[in-house]
Amino acid sequence: MSNHVAVVTDSTASLPEQLRKQWGVAVIQLQLQVGDHVDEENRFDRGDLVAALSAGERVTTNPPDPGAFFWTYQDAVSAGATAIVSLHISQRMSATLQAAQEAARQVQVPVYTVDSGTTGMSLGFAVLSAARAAAAGGSPERVIEAAQRRFATSSELIYVDTLEYLRRGGRIGGAAALLGTALSIKPLLTVRDGEVAPLARAAGSRRALAKLVDLAAQRAGRLPTDLAISCFRPTDRELSLVQQLRERVANVRELSIVEASTVIGAHVGPGALSITVSPG
Repeated sequence: MSNHVAVVTDSTASLPEQLRKQWGVAVIQLQLQVGDHVDEENRFDRGDLVAALSAGERVTTNPPDPGAFFWTYQDAVSAGATAIVSLHISQRMSATLQAAQEAARQVQVPVYTVDSGTTGMSLGFAVLSAARAAAAGGSPERVIEAAQRRFATSSELIYVDTLEYLRRGGRIGGAAALLGTALSIKPLLTVRDGEVAPLARAAGSRRALAKLVDLAAQRAGRLPTDLAISCFRPTDRELSLVQQLRERVANVRELSIVEASTVIGAHVGPGALSITVSPG
């Protein structure tokens, strides 16, 4: 029997809808709770979420229900999948992987659940590599290998206006060491060993974003590199970063602005953005 490997991920991968459809990737939505309202994250208005965060309203996040995974896996089987590769946000950040594993035990075809150790477009680029391998008829092992190569080479470079939202959500990780710094000092963060970690700091937003571009150019080197700028909503700030990255990164393959998962946005807060650097 020929391989028909389905690729599944979760909404923190921040994949644009066009790419999800192009490569046949199924996306499971994490959940947001704003006040008393609980729903899948893609059903929340981004403007309303920013307003709630800015007003100090209680905002929390939750993994998907295992049932959402089960029915997505079942749909893949009904469509002819002989195996499923399910790639997800770091289990040190979310219980999403555990929900996937619970559902996987109830499915009739092999389901390979993979902890990406990251999130955002570092996960998204890896999912796309996996989907391309699957479309080429690759085995589950080949599909996972394609994703893991991208996990290994990708970096999340994150700017936040304040660490307060990460602190509130309990996702601050090693970046807790930066708490208490002067308000004018802007922290730059990354994802390391599956959790948020400090990367650098700079005096003021302009210098912090310039440092972010410097770091992106260093991480890319001269390798062909995919880049993504993730944010709540694009503004002139992100458009300026696109121009700077084109000038500074030696070998840009793809460069896009994407709307970040609102679950990620709830933890990093309004004004945050990230640059994903993904050579390979």
